[in-house]
Amino acid sequence: MVSEVKTVSGRGVPLIGNDIDTDRIIPARYLKAVTFDGLGEGVFIDDRKALNGEHAFDQPQYQGAKILIVNRNFGCGSSREHAPQALAKWGIQSVIGESFAEIFFGNCVAMGIPCVTSEAAIVKQLQDLVAANPQAPTTIDLEKLQVQIGDYTAPVAIGEGTRSTFISGTWDACGQLVANADQVKAIATKLPYIGWGELAAS
Repeated sequence: MVSEVKTVSGRGVPLIGNDIDTDRIIPARYLKAVTFDGLGEGVFIDDRKALNGEHAFDQPQYQGAKILIVNRNFGCGSSREHAPQALAKWGIQSVIGESFAEIFFGNCVAMGIPCVTSEAAIVKQLQDLVAANPQAPTTIDLEKLQVQIGDYTAPVAIGEGTRSTFISGTWDACGQLVANADQVKAIATKLPYIGWGELAAS
């Protein structure tokens, strides 16, 4: 199973503010869910209620956006996988920011959501461009390491190891295991410690 992610294109949605933690992205009360289905409805729910329809995720011009543009230390706080899952269920396929919390970043990678960084001034410019023209086409190109909004192009960064896994499609560890199940079973039969549980029980 190859799931290459070389570019992400769509419309953008700006979310201004530093240190937006995972509890704001999806409150802890949503962690009781058995599956991730429906989490998109709860994304930023407390912030959205407090802003009474003025939150970017409630504004009509940003509905259907695929690229989230944030500021510094996005996704800090708890390690809950529900945070990127909620963003994905809402429709987000990639995130641009000044910086990301490490565990949040790793959870996004495991789901195939590239998180790229850029300088604060560039991020602000991107947010301003999207705010001024929410319909502007936005593209993140992982091969060229750049983002383009309309006629504006700027550099973005992502670790080379992570970038190569997206481009090659090897970011999906579970998918690789499933696709290579026969090889996994063949190797398992050759391992001396497989079956020790059965021997001990006999």
